Amino acid sequence: MTTSNDTVRVAAVQIAPDLNSRAGTLEKVMDATREAAGKGARLVVFPETFVPWYPYFSFILPPMLAGKEHLRLYEEAVKVPSVETAALGSLAKELGIVAVIGVNERDHGSLYNTQLVFDADGTLCLKRRKITPTYHERMIWGQGDGSGLKVVDTAVGRIGALACWEHYNPLARYALMTQHEEIHVAQFPGSLVGPIFGEQIEVSMRHHALESGCFVVNATGWLTEEQIGSISDDPKLQKGLRDGCMTCIVSPEGRHLVPPLTEGEGILIADLDMKLITKRKRMMDSVGHYARPELLHLVHDMRPAKPVDAVLPGVAAAPSPAPANPELPLILEETEHVG
Repeated sequence: MTTSNDTVRVAAVQIAPDLNSRAGTLEKVMDATREAAGKGARLVVFPETFVPWYPYFSFILPPMLAGKEHLRLYEEAVKVPSVETAALGSLAKELGIVAVIGVNERDHGSLYNTQLVFDADGTLCLKRRKITPTYHERMIWGQGDGSGLKVVDTAVGRIGALACWEHYNPLARYALMTQHEEIHVAQFPGSLVGPIFGEQIEVSMRHHALESGCFVVNATGWLTEEQIGSISDDPKLQKGLRDGCMTCIVSPEGRHLVPPLTEGEGILIADLDMKLITKRKRMMDSVGHYARPELLHLVHDMRPAKPVDAVLPGVAAAPSPAPANPELPLILEETEHVG
């Protein structure tokens, strides 16, 4: 287990997926993981829904024309567990590294934007789903729930993860901050929207590092010109499939540890001096000495959302859990009458 005096070498991978097959993209993941581990990385991070690929088509095609590609995504999506997740776990164990990979997860008739964290012993220590797909993504993925807003202990420290615009949900970020994440893993699609997207990502990553007092390792994807042409032959629509990349590694002080990668394929490598976490939090700990929980606090429902609660014959149904803070409604009611 990593301690506050350790140095952790990490890698953020920006590469292009194989837009034709899950197997092809998985092979690229395995190759890049081996390359990063060969450079001493103990944590390797890949982009959002990288396996088999991010649904770029959904950003530029109207729903009536997107059905074919959506169905193809279903066929190539990843089940958890599966042969693919077993292979990723085995590789993590073989190399002794922690790996974080974004996948399109298929769960029967639904797809989800899912983040997988494999520990260095090969176990899948976290599977979480993006809680709110963004804009066009709502036609593609279902919603996750509060059970995935969880920080896990790994061989490199306490890891929390969010995908893309979940970083614009301050309460989702705060839920991870209250669990004292040491390394925050972020994932974005990249090659989307245009230059402004990369600028926005950078602001979000540096801000979260400062506010949480943790390291941020962010990976975005990349599309080649040939791939962009395969998605659309309309030059106007192709503009929405360029730029928007910001693979970066940020310290708790909000500084880039290495120059960010904004175009092309590559692997960023940086050493995290874990002592910087305490150095930052000594000045400002958002969930400790700088918090005011008697004034403001988060209610986090960590129960998995299920379409059915099965009750066996002769077994009474479990009572619904009590509210996280039963006094909160009373406090609010009294506050409304003050003055």
